[in-house]
Amino acid sequence: MADNLDPSLRNIIEQESLNWIFVGGKGGVGKTTTSCCLSVQLAKVRPNVLIVSTDPAHNLSDAFGQKFGKDPIKVNGFDNLFCMEVDSSGEQEWEAIEAAQATQGVAADGLESGVGSIMKDLMTSVPGIDEAMAFAELMKMVQEMNYSTIVFDTAPTGHTLRLLSFPKTMESAIGKLLELKNRFSGLLTQVTAFMGAEGAAGVESMIAKLEQLKGLIDQVHNQIRDPEKTTFVCVCIPEFLSIYETERLVQELSKSEIDTHNVVVNQVLFPDKDAEDLVDWYKESKEALPEMAQTLIGKTIARKRMQDRYIQQIFELYEDFHVTLMPLLDNEVRGVASIEAFSGLLLHGGDTA
Repeated sequence: MADNLDPSLRNIIEQESLNWIFVGGKGGVGKTTTSCCLSVQLAKVRPNVLIVSTDPAHNLSDAFGQKFGKDPIKVNGFDNLFCMEVDSSGEQEWEAIEAAQATQGVAADGLESGVGSIMKDLMTSVPGIDEAMAFAELMKMVQEMNYSTIVFDTAPTGHTLRLLSFPKTMESAIGKLLELKNRFSGLLTQVTAFMGAEGAAGVESMIAKLEQLKGLIDQVHNQIRDPEKTTFVCVCIPEFLSIYETERLVQELSKSEIDTHNVVVNQVLFPDKDAEDLVDWYKESKEALPEMAQTLIGKTIARKRMQDRYIQQIFELYEDFHVTLMPLLDNEVRGVASIEAFSGLLLHGGDTA
């Protein structure tokens, strides 16, 4: 079936209904480069495109050679492509809650602050709750923005899977907090009565914040699971560990009912040639080459054979996917001009001819 599928990301460019496109995979396989290239191509056919980095180690600024922050900034050279790098650790979310309390007159210290600190400690005791809250707020923010398509340059696989599973995390967190609230309702009533109206308001404000985020979960979760609006592009390189992690990612996405039907394979040596073609040439030319050249070419052919073996496995594993082979270049893909040139290969199956 793989022979019948276009070996490129053209299917994503042509699917106009897509709003959210996640790009993910193992660390160091070229997720940011793929995200940037995809965004550049989308910007040619969409009214406006936003690329968001949720990776704690942001690379968008380095890729485009331009400083980005937590607010969308237009990419130099484009009228409709914007970038932003957000904190997915949850720290900004807690700062926002504390700032909101300050504007409502809740004291920065004393009993009210103590209650807020206790509630924060309770919430953060749930594994992944900080990331879940940050991701929920991010989803809320991008929903309010008027962008036709948003590309998410995600963190390495494990971190990304935790973010995408945040609905279950939030349900667990809220359930535990409400359970604690119900179990110690009598004690909580006495304590808040002792602290006065402001102390009680602080507790209720924290719980209300979680319940508000839970209301956002259903809406976000429904869109993430809608293949007409959301898809996930898996990025890998032709090596065992990368393919293993890609398969784990695909399986987890399937369990979460998140659409994925594209795999980008980066750093491919001569994607338009077979290793045996190089071997035939090498046998004819070997004697005329100096010893150092023979060593270098021998290692290149060995690497090419290994890659061909893993690429064959990729096609067998993902026979119903669009598999795009992207070539290993002589230089890094950095800067707008370089990204724009390389992005064209995503639409032509990595064909450099």
